[in-house]
Amino acid sequence: MTIAVLGTGIMGSAMARNWLKAGETVRVWNRTRAKAEPLAEAGAQVADDPATAVDGADVIVTMLFDADAVAATMEAASDRLRPGALWLQMSTVGLEGADRLAELALSYELRYVDAPVVGTKEPAEQGKLTVLASGPDEVRDSVVQLLRPIAAKALWLGPAGTGSRLKLVVNTWVLTATEGVANAFALADALGLDGAAFLEVIGGGPLDLKYAHVKGALMMRREFPPSFPVNGARKDANLILAAGRSAGVDLAAVEAARSHLDTVAQRSHRDEDMAAMYLAARRAL
Repeated sequence: MTIAVLGTGIMGSAMARNWLKAGETVRVWNRTRAKAEPLAEAGAQVADDPATAVDGADVIVTMLFDADAVAATMEAASDRLRPGALWLQMSTVGLEGADRLAELALSYELRYVDAPVVGTKEPAEQGKLTVLASGPDEVRDSVVQLLRPIAAKALWLGPAGTGSRLKLVVNTWVLTATEGVANAFALADALGLDGAAFLEVIGGGPLDLKYAHVKGALMMRREFPPSFPVNGARKDANLILAAGRSAGVDLAAVEAARSHLDTVAQRSHRDEDMAAMYLAARRAL
């Protein structure tokens, strides 16, 4: 089986490596070729353009920034797409984006699976992502098999688009949890307290959250190596807020997170981890 991975950022490159380790033939393409070239050492074929990457491929995987990027890439590859090929759309694209891409797949006669992932850099590298897959039942078994090298958990959720809807719910929790940790650490600092004391208080109890320790450690060091970059978190926050407006849901906590993400993005932190929102809460910019 030949897998074409379009988009080799933090997530796409880790997924490509794990498929290569599993013995799959993998072609990779990235808009900035330099980000794809390291995968050649692992055995990937690096393509100069999306059309070359997908030519004759059994599976096309898109892991790109947003729906516009995915649509533009697939349109650029359209004359080489094989009718009946499986398209795993794994980017976070929101409600309208998922519907738009499903229509695009239909026009290209592709079998479309909406399959965004839950996880960041470390679980991606370890092959321990959670995949929220949704699509036609006839491809379920083959998709679940295909996901084994990259995912610790693959959920099959029903018709295409369900995965993208659940991803927005999950990222609502991710964003608001990180905003809560940022608020707690900012207040602790302002009151002259050690943030580690906060983590000690919640540790092991019903208020404990592993994510608080992971993001809190970054906040205490004031260092934010990217696992979930600010720019991607801002994009997801906007998708969540758009979904909330369409559904009549007040998502004030996501609004607060988005505001802090906007602030740190404007101050040169857009490519750092979203834990940098602590800087906005602390007014340390």
